[in-house]
Amino acid sequence: MNSPGVQPVVELKGLTRSFEQGGVRIDVLRGVDLTVRPGEIVALLGPSGSGKSTLLQAVGLLEGGFGGEIVIAGHSAEKSDPHARTILRRKHLGFVYQFHHLLPDFDAVENVVLPQLVAGTPRGEAEDRARQLLSALGLEHRLDHRPSQLSGGEQQRVAVARGLANRPALVLADEPTGNLDEATSDRVLGEFLALVRGEGSAALIATHNERLAARMDRVVRLHEGLLE
Repeated sequence: MNSPGVQPVVELKGLTRSFEQGGVRIDVLRGVDLTVRPGEIVALLGPSGSGKSTLLQAVGLLEGGFGGEIVIAGHSAEKSDPHARTILRRKHLGFVYQFHHLLPDFDAVENVVLPQLVAGTPRGEAEDRARQLLSALGLEHRLDHRPSQLSGGEQQRVAVARGLANRPALVLADEPTGNLDEATSDRVLGEFLALVRGEGSAALIATHNERLAARMDRVVRLHEGLLE
């Protein structure tokens, strides 16, 4: 997993991010260095407000304004135009958020099919992939249910399947079980980690929960804008 010579999935070099608030400069990230290698599951630990979501937005190429360098699968994001950055994000990255953001008028399979269609996957192949992922997460009997017909844990399982649908090299997850009770959180996280490992993806998972972080391969801590 950490063999020398293996190209990292993501490299952050001196990443910085600052905001102006009420005329005061706030340095959220102050020079973050991080390498995540293929197949590695890394917990990004820190309290609320520490900048975890900002760091994930940077890695996910979701907004600008960052200093330093972001390299995704060997490609420098800073040297890429907006179209190339979109291709990088679509080809290499998957996302799972604290709130599932499922499309309410589509069933579980359709929610997992849609990102695959955007990426150019034929519909039949996309539907097979969706059913396989959802079944791996224990939802084989809920495939045609819409989000409103699913429990919170089931909704988040669909979101996990959607995040992995396009076989991303790296899954970015921001408090992916933070909206669930403890027992459901434990189950969903276990299924999430097992699926990520089974797919051979890497993951960077933001959490404030030490107990959940301990289940991952490596823990990095964000403190005062730097990783420890």
